[in-house]
Amino acid sequence: MADPTDYDNADFIPDGPGYFTRWEAAAAAFRAGHPEARLGLPYGAHARERFDLFLPGTAPSGLVVVVHGGFWRMGDRSMWSHLAAGPLTRGWACALPSYPLCPEVRIGEITHSIARALPAMAAEVGGPILLAGHSAGGHLVLRMVCPDMGLPLHVAQRIAGVLSISPLSDLAPLIEMPMNADLRIDAAEAATESPVHHPAPGLPVEVLVGAAERPAFIDQALWMGDAWPAAEVTLAPRRHHFNVIEALEDSDSSLLRRWLP
Repeated sequence: MADPTDYDNADFIPDGPGYFTRWEAAAAAFRAGHPEARLGLPYGAHARERFDLFLPGTAPSGLVVVVHGGFWRMGDRSMWSHLAAGPLTRGWACALPSYPLCPEVRIGEITHSIARALPAMAAEVGGPILLAGHSAGGHLVLRMVCPDMGLPLHVAQRIAGVLSISPLSDLAPLIEMPMNADLRIDAAEAATESPVHHPAPGLPVEVLVGAAERPAFIDQALWMGDAWPAAEVTLAPRRHHFNVIEALEDSDSSLLRRWLP
């Protein structure tokens, strides 16, 4: 029997709820320091189908797309602007999309929303595209490189790699969680929307998870590595579910030095 707290992060991490306030403040400060940013660009008809685009001071080497987490039912792009700092400093443009949330929509609809966002974001910046996502966002970027997504060929061919941070790779365990009252995952959707049930793509995939995370998230990362054997699974020492993403913000982190040479 699954434990209802298996995926409870805020109560497990010291001062967990405080991270949300700090993220909002850091993101707002970052946007204030980048008045040239292009905010709220539309990619679909829904009010939340918008993305923010940050450009470096020189011609970009390519585009990093950062998809936020929140168990598909909370958050938006405005909480994560500061995560563009690392890619920008290393000469890459960075786009951050919002998307419709559960329970208004189901996870499969969110997946297709991000699939609509990619061509719109790709049209703004040339060169290779690297996808990064955290938690539910980690799930979504993995789904983008599954063959059933049907991305336009000119976009799919530009995707050069995926960085999935603390992802949900198998949705079946969530069926038993209290949050499923909002998510409404059933067996059919779990089968379709779980990256572990799709063939591995022919491009680099890295799965990063904090070594100090809840065991359920470490399991999810390891399951992804089992399903896609060529994927590189890394456990970040002393990192939990909320601070594992800080490596994106630090242009000199070992992650970005390796991922954005």
